[in-house]
Amino acid sequence: MNGYNTPALRRELANYISGYVDGEGCFSVSFSKRERLLIGWEVKPSFCVGQNFDRREVLDIMHEHFGCGHIRRDWGDKTLKYEVRRLDDLLNKIIPHFEKFPLKSAKQKDFLRFAEICRQMKVLEHQKLRGLRVILKSAYEMNGSGKRKLPLSAILETIRR
Repeated sequence: MNGYNTPALRRELANYISGYVDGEGCFSVSFSKRERLLIGWEVKPSFCVGQNFDRREVLDIMHEHFGCGHIRRDWGDKTLKYEVRRLDDLLNKIIPHFEKFPLKSAKQKDFLRFAEICRQMKVLEHQKLRGLRVILKSAYEMNGSGKRKLPLSAILETIRR
């Protein structure tokens, strides 16, 4: 990565990214009703960092550092978002980074749940009735200040047996 060509500078950048994400990032898991799926629900983990347009360079640095994901415009709050949704990228790039350079706030608890959910998905637990229930309950414990379209009970009632 340009400008970060020594171990000390790469470590400094990694710590900067973790600190930035601690304030402006989010680890989340969303659920979408999908009739074509065996259990009827799609599980979608996401790592996202938001920023105003005039500070886009921070998102560009993260995009280059992790080598995955994309930057998109969020029309809802008129910001830019750096987002990673691909499970392999989450498991092989994002999660290892935050295990090596942990968050310092309560967001660390959300990250640990997020990492566990991604690992459960790797072994296809989200495609099993019991596994999906465990993932749902764990995801609904994350991001206490966030908004969910459906209460947990509504999803649990619709899971195909």
